[in-house]
Amino acid sequence: MKATATAELIVALDVPGIDAVGSVLDTLPAEVTTYKVGLELFASVGPAVLDLLAERDKRVFLDLKLHDIPNTVAGAIRSAAAHNVFMMTVHAQGGRAMLNAAADAARQTDANPKLVAVTTLTSLDHADLKDLGVSRSLTEHTLALGQLAVDAGIDGLVCSALETAAFRKAIGSEPLLVTPGIRPANATTEDQKRIATPDKAVRSGADFLVVGRPILQAPDPAAAATTILSEINAASSNG
Repeated sequence: MKATATAELIVALDVPGIDAVGSVLDTLPAEVTTYKVGLELFASVGPAVLDLLAERDKRVFLDLKLHDIPNTVAGAIRSAAAHNVFMMTVHAQGGRAMLNAAADAARQTDANPKLVAVTTLTSLDHADLKDLGVSRSLTEHTLALGQLAVDAGIDGLVCSALETAAFRKAIGSEPLLVTPGIRPANATTEDQKRIATPDKAVRSGADFLVVGRPILQAPDPAAAATTILSEINAASSNG
């Protein structure tokens, strides 16, 4: 059971500069209303891209995975909120005090951005966690971090579709679930190890599906986006 009736597509702006952003916005259908700004793009052009998206009436998902001392993270959230960011990421491994400070800072702003916590990156698997000294299973580790974040007042979680159903069972229908690593059935996995199709992600309980390269690097990006939107809408209607 999802927190929203219909899942939504977020297109990841994995592009090198602001000129490329304008090209993407001109190319993709108007039904794409939310775009993700990640580290590469934000490091390249900074808040200018947030303002551009706002000028084009698009919502911004700022994915910087904030992970620092509580005061620094709270300040970063207040700064981002001044650019009318719709949603942004923090890292659950920052701990309870950091997560509490982040949630408090967001709610004290006029924009009141939604905060979603990253638990375990979709590029990691069991072997990677072992290298990091984590003895519990990937699923146990991810669920524990997710519960910590929700208990600390964070609005939702970022999780792979392989954990979405388990999160829904553990935390209920209200928290938002944002699912990256979405790939159509005929797409390559690239550097993602825990992926799923749009249909699987929606049926597992995702509220937002993040898609980047399968759209931006497609021969016809607009057609690729339209196909994924159709798959999301069909799965939401039948869910």
